[in-house]
Amino acid sequence: MIKFLDIKKNNFDFTLKKFLLNRKNKIKSESLNITKIIKDVKKNGDKAILKYEKKYSANRTIAPSPKMINKAILLLDPKVKKAIDIAFNRIYKFHSKQKIKNISYIDKLNNKLEYKYIPIESVCIYVPGSLVSYPSTVLHNAVPALIAGVKRIVMLNPSKNGKLNPAVMYAARKCKISEIYSIGGPAAIAGIVYGTKKIKKPVDKIIGPGSSHVAAAKKEMYGEVGIESMTAGPSEVTIVCDKFSNSEWIASDLIAQAEHDSLAQCILISKDKKFIKKVQDSISSQLKELPRSSIAKKSLLTNGILIYINSNNKIIEVINKIAPEHLELNIRDYKKVVNHIRNAGSICMGKYAVMAMTDYNVGTNHVLPTNSSARYSSGISVNEFYKRISYVNLSKRGIETLGPSAITLANFENLKGHAKSVEIRIRRK
Repeated sequence: MIKFLDIKKNNFDFTLKKFLLNRKNKIKSESLNITKIIKDVKKNGDKAILKYEKKYSANRTIAPSPKMINKAILLLDPKVKKAIDIAFNRIYKFHSKQKIKNISYIDKLNNKLEYKYIPIESVCIYVPGSLVSYPSTVLHNAVPALIAGVKRIVMLNPSKNGKLNPAVMYAARKCKISEIYSIGGPAAIAGIVYGTKKIKKPVDKIIGPGSSHVAAAKKEMYGEVGIESMTAGPSEVTIVCDKFSNSEWIASDLIAQAEHDSLAQCILISKDKKFIKKVQDSISSQLKELPRSSIAKKSLLTNGILIYINSNNKIIEVINKIAPEHLELNIRDYKKVVNHIRNAGSICMGKYAVMAMTDYNVGTNHVLPTNSSARYSSGISVNEFYKRISYVNLSKRGIETLGPSAITLANFENLKGHAKSVEIRIRRK
């Protein structure tokens, strides 16, 4: 049975906090041997990478040849190709509207101040593979990078038994990615950071979702390279529904999230206990027909929870506390709720706006903050692929006017060298 939580119980807040914390601890506990793997790759390069590839995915290839990639693409179902094309166009259109203009102005003292967005030169996108491959993730990571103007986009996509996924390869080509490595996990992350004989050039930044081990490896590597400003780990959904919702639809939404990973988090919130029971019954029947039922079942039993809450105000409070990756407001009065939600990666409103659609071709990005990191971060956007640089051109009048107060502050902070470097420029003979 999926856990049930009632707002009227005295220990509600404690139980919810414990539920969220337990999952965080599970994710952390699965990532304890990351440092050892990273050190091994740093020291032994390709040899270490292949050792872990053989162990975990029976893969013996680091960099597939163009011939291997072309051969894989030829196997792609035309329907899948068309679906990728549609998704590419919609994602490109939405993200093109995210570009920010540079700032430039001249003040009254004739000082020129500028703020410019400069594309990061090289970026690695991590696309989960092995068990399941995700061409949609290629698009959601690479398209914003393309729009930003990143010159070198590298892809890590682990393969099972060395077999390339035709859809992933086609999506990569669609996004003009020519540098592809069929490896994954912490070893692949270390390889793209330090470089090896096969991976000749390191990258400046790594983005993209992955397992708890991949997320941990990226964090470990932060400082050597940049990573996205969020936790992109095991997936999450929180669904708010009422008596007007369709219980079968809601059950399928929860299952859709649960089939990703046994660590996926699925939360249902409703003001109607009878409806919660209907959803629970529907989950049981639908799981029987699901190919990945064992994964989904484990996810729902260990990281799923059904919550009864009797007021919109409390629902809003709980959502902001959870800070979910995906939020579905499958309720009639979602307009009364949505403007009060501050912490969520992506919000779907109404009965037809389902999380699964946003994973593919709606146009918004599906690489979103998990593990409550939506409290302080956002999903992937074009801005993820820019550096920001400030430019300053001070006039003679500018430094003479502003210099004395700068000197005052420098002296107050006991930074005499700062004071002198300004003073020497405005000193009168």
